[in-house]
Amino acid sequence: MADGGRRRRAFIGSFTAAGGPGVVTAAVHPHNGALALLESVGGVHDPSYLTLAPGGQTLYAVSETADGAVAAYHVQDDKPRLAGPPVPVEASGPTHLSLFDGHVLTANYGSGSVSAVPVRPDGTLAGTASGVLRHTGSGPHERRQRGAHAHQVQPDPSGRWAVSVDLGTDSVRVCTLAGGALAVHREFALRPGSGPRHLAFHPGGRYAYVVNELTPTVTVCRWDAETGALKPLAETPVLPGAPAGDAYPSGIVASPDGRFVWTATRGEDVLTTFAVDGDQLRPTATVPCGGHWPRALTESGGFLYSANERSGDITWFAVDQETGVPRYDGSVRVPAASCVVFD
Repeated sequence: MADGGRRRRAFIGSFTAAGGPGVVTAAVHPHNGALALLESVGGVHDPSYLTLAPGGQTLYAVSETADGAVAAYHVQDDKPRLAGPPVPVEASGPTHLSLFDGHVLTANYGSGSVSAVPVRPDGTLAGTASGVLRHTGSGPHERRQRGAHAHQVQPDPSGRWAVSVDLGTDSVRVCTLAGGALAVHREFALRPGSGPRHLAFHPGGRYAYVVNELTPTVTVCRWDAETGALKPLAETPVLPGAPAGDAYPSGIVASPDGRFVWTATRGEDVLTTFAVDGDQLRPTATVPCGGHWPRALTESGGFLYSANERSGDITWFAVDQETGVPRYDGSVRVPAASCVVFD
């Protein structure tokens, strides 16, 4: 149970253009992590990625459309309610969002940019974006890297920096936010053609792990929160022996105790477990994701959850506390599922 005995909930995003129901809520079983569907709410096109405000009273969703937007929901009960109309982010195809310094930040894949939208004290959104930071650059992949494609943005563990990952430019940008406007502090290059997609910080704050979509690898980086510096150290395959490309890794998660890292790979429909050994990752096991096209991966309460877009389900796994290897435990049907977050 959550604080005060309140039932824990999961919030699931989906692609309405592919038949998804919008935002779905589910109850989380306190012992085995199983999900039981509760409610769904429409009204926002393609709410593919979600994040919760601290305290869990407000939920935010991107609208991953050509005219990208972000929406806020009140979640005092099991059915989220829109807290005003979606706010344009002045960019195309937002794929990820996070909260940072009183703003919602969105990573806009189509436009290759990051937008900032102010959050009012009651959790609702101001009516316009306060700033849009446009990425520039390209990469060697002829089809996928003709321009910038921001795929993720999140705060670092210290809360001092906003970190954006760009698949199109093979780089990670460390940014500041002042007066509602984002500015690049430093940009850090990864291997050309790697196609970085998402980044997960080690809970100790000294390392960051970047999963690469165009070559199925994880880049281990040292992170310095004092200077806002990211230093690539090593690159590890997520699927030893798999094809060098077109495997489409998607999600990456570090365990709360820092002993393991997990990735999801869509082309192979698998989850890979890595043991953390200082500044190295050692792959230890690969298991089926239980569905097709695992778009996002989440850890909560000792369980892993995979949002499987093309099979239309959320699968969950108990994690062996000694080895970190996930064991399939169950699933629920959510058409065009794209992510799951927990209060």
